[in-house]
Amino acid sequence: MTLHEFFRENPRAALAFSGGADSAYLLYAALREGAAVRAYYVKSAFQPRFEYEDALRMARALGADMRVLTLDVLAAPGVRENPADRCYHCKRAIFGSILEAARADGFSVLMDGTNASDDVSDRPGMRALRELSVRSPLRECGLTKAEVRRLSKEAGLFTWDKPAYACLATRIPAGEEITEDKLARTETAEDFLFSLGFTDFRVRLFHGCARIQVPEGQAERFLAVREKIVEELKKTYEAVLLDLEVRGK
Repeated sequence: MTLHEFFRENPRAALAFSGGADSAYLLYAALREGAAVRAYYVKSAFQPRFEYEDALRMARALGADMRVLTLDVLAAPGVRENPADRCYHCKRAIFGSILEAARADGFSVLMDGTNASDDVSDRPGMRALRELSVRSPLRECGLTKAEVRRLSKEAGLFTWDKPAYACLATRIPAGEEITEDKLARTETAEDFLFSLGFTDFRVRLFHGCARIQVPEGQAERFLAVREKIVEELKKTYEAVLLDLEVRGK
């Protein structure tokens, strides 16, 4: 199946829109194929501000119809307690809210940006999508992450090289309660590292400390500004640690 064929069979669809590379390209492709598509972005404590701003920017650039929903995700069963399958409960809550809004708006098909490179067998959240009958056109059409980035670049989408970004809740160890304060501290810390030019990193909570993971290629630069990072992050963390086991570009 191709995306052209998918949208010929599904000319009217709702899209769970994150503002990331995959959902952005899917939105572009749907509009290019002439589909009646509406993007739904869910604002919650798990999404940092820049993701919302990127989603708005992309929707405006494409002239797309975008609806913003607000969800108290920590109030959903099985989320605040942060069990090992927390992602399942979170996806059920987020996609359930989108599905409810989409059906009220007259959409019977809900899509997401899962691509053919995603390991659907080892992701608890994917179980929620299957239960809610969410369609994943990129995966169904065999489009990998690399292909999505190449096609996005050809289309002129600013998200073509946007790093993958897992939600803020993933920075808190499984089994430890998720709170608004912990999420806010994480977002503030990561915003600071972004401002210093770092990419593809994580600031994880570890017994009250900030455990920072940066790609191997950025470790030397990290050490060069170590004092500045420690000074800033110790305003909200007990200590600042660099994870030396991280590998990558």
